[in-house]
Amino acid sequence: MDNRPIGFFDSGLGGLTSVMELHEILPDEKVIYFGDTARTPYGSKSPDTIREFAGQIVDYLVSKDVKLIIIACNTVTAMALDTLREKYPDVPIYGVIGPVVRKVVKDGVKKVGIIATKATISSDVYSRKIKELDPSIETYSLACPAFVPLVEEGFTDTEIMKMTVAYYLDDFVKDNDFDNLILGCTHYPLVAKHINELYPQLNLYNSSAEVVRELKDYLEENDMLAEPNEFQDRYYASDLSDNFIAMTDLLFKDRDSKIKLVKFED
Repeated sequence: MDNRPIGFFDSGLGGLTSVMELHEILPDEKVIYFGDTARTPYGSKSPDTIREFAGQIVDYLVSKDVKLIIIACNTVTAMALDTLREKYPDVPIYGVIGPVVRKVVKDGVKKVGIIATKATISSDVYSRKIKELDPSIETYSLACPAFVPLVEEGFTDTEIMKMTVAYYLDDFVKDNDFDNLILGCTHYPLVAKHINELYPQLNLYNSSAEVVRELKDYLEENDMLAEPNEFQDRYYASDLSDNFIAMTDLLFKDRDSKIKLVKFED
């Protein structure tokens, strides 16, 4: 058994959807979460900048003696996973892209849409990894850059968000022949309700959920599951935005979700 916490990080609050999945599937596991709310969104930033920011955050999480790290951000996974694993070979680091790709292939999907940030879509990482496992799968990709800032500003359950979903997806869904859609950003499960309402024919793949399912297998195989313990989840952010605080209160109302401010030097 290993009662050390699991480190999670994201450019903002989207990675909290992965923490929700962890609490549901592995309730004894505890979390140290870092949201880089002062520098979100990452999707429009350069790969070098993303890798620099991610390195700072992983340094911080490692200093907290986490037993492993989940990059709860598709953009960082696409741009920095290999670099971070090379820097910390003794710390298991999971990204959110591989697990959902493996799930899609395992399910025998033949056509799949992918929505994500500009950086993730530009990297073509989802299409490449899917075709590495099954070249016959047809992929259709679309960047939806407005989703993250709208979620970060608290517009999740609004008509504005629903209209934005329709703006991006109406033609994308109509013009392409797929029934499965990968939510290629951990913010996107927070708008899944609107997608389900507008396009009920689509089967959604949630990267936040799939990474936790693979994490469970890893912890079981390596005897690293936590026992019930007194450690309290800890949440850190580079800017204590009202919306980040409100979201943690909403998602984790039965837990202590006090947030501390942590700023990195330039």
